[in-house]
Amino acid sequence: MGNKIESVALLGLGRVGLLVASLLHRGGYRVTGVDRNPPEGAEFATRQASLIAGEALQEILKGQDAVVSCLPYHLNLSVARAAHAMGMHYFDLTEDVATTRDIKEIARSARAIMAPQCGLAPGFISIVGADLASRFDKIRSIELRVGALPQHPRGLLGYAFNWSPEGVVNEYLNSCEVIADGKRVQMPPMEGLETIIIDGVQLEAFTTSGGLGTMCETFEGRVDTLDYKTIRYLGHCKLMRFFFLELLMKNDRERAGEILVNAKPPVNDDVVYVHAAVEGLQQGKLRREEFVRGYYPQNIAGKTWPAIAWTTAASVCAVVELAARGVLPDSGFLKQEDIGLQAFFATPTGALYRGKST
Repeated sequence: MGNKIESVALLGLGRVGLLVASLLHRGGYRVTGVDRNPPEGAEFATRQASLIAGEALQEILKGQDAVVSCLPYHLNLSVARAAHAMGMHYFDLTEDVATTRDIKEIARSARAIMAPQCGLAPGFISIVGADLASRFDKIRSIELRVGALPQHPRGLLGYAFNWSPEGVVNEYLNSCEVIADGKRVQMPPMEGLETIIIDGVQLEAFTTSGGLGTMCETFEGRVDTLDYKTIRYLGHCKLMRFFFLELLMKNDRERAGEILVNAKPPVNDDVVYVHAAVEGLQQGKLRREEFVRGYYPQNIAGKTWPAIAWTTAASVCAVVELAARGVLPDSGFLKQEDIGLQAFFATPTGALYRGKST
């Protein structure tokens, strides 16, 4: 291929991981998918293995140019350390703030790219936000909003757990870093409730953890207000506050996730809403620019994939492609907001995100 990345180890062949592996394989990369129970008949090479830290993990990764982790967030740090020791490029989908902080620290001496948070939020939303911000001479606010929802909600929660329940519970309970009045501060989750309308649908948005990635660090001193909120159907936030706070389920996160998934299992007919807005001065005049999309299931390689699956998979594949082409730095920690939106759109998978503007 003549690229800086030709072979990729894909760890975790769940729904998203399977699509990531398929997209990279079809893009010309030599992919080896690794899972405790790899699927039969995959179009790429697979290997059965339980992923553990240390030398055994390095043995699994031997001979690869890059590793993409589609594992639960608490397994990513051991993979990142193995990749760092071997001088491999590293990519993941984590939304966990502490994991990203640790990966950033080890990336100081990395011989290759260390790129966590390559999914939808954090990930694509940071790329969009930075692109909008680049159009302003002075920035007043950056508002980033994302929601993955069932198209046909049932019940009061109006939700379906199409994403990791462990990750969702953490987003609802961990503190949220924002910029308020020009300063980086921590804000409680499930606060700042607001109404938002997309495609004529009235929705709500409220703070959740992790969606900003490294944006606060990047834009500190440059913006008065910067925050991230999750989009849900009306009434959702009130019920989740009752569940986690009044029923004290915040004290048993694992059980909380099990209860919620049992009540609201995944659906195929979903929608991903993305709403980014930046306000500030352009040539001395106050302006607001927005990027608003509704993404729906797509047929990819002969199979229909839920919106949350393909938007997540397409994002990390686009970042791998940009790294392979040499568009991104050769080494060190990669912030998602340092990736150009037009370069992202120019990749085969990033092009799926163009969609139709509302």
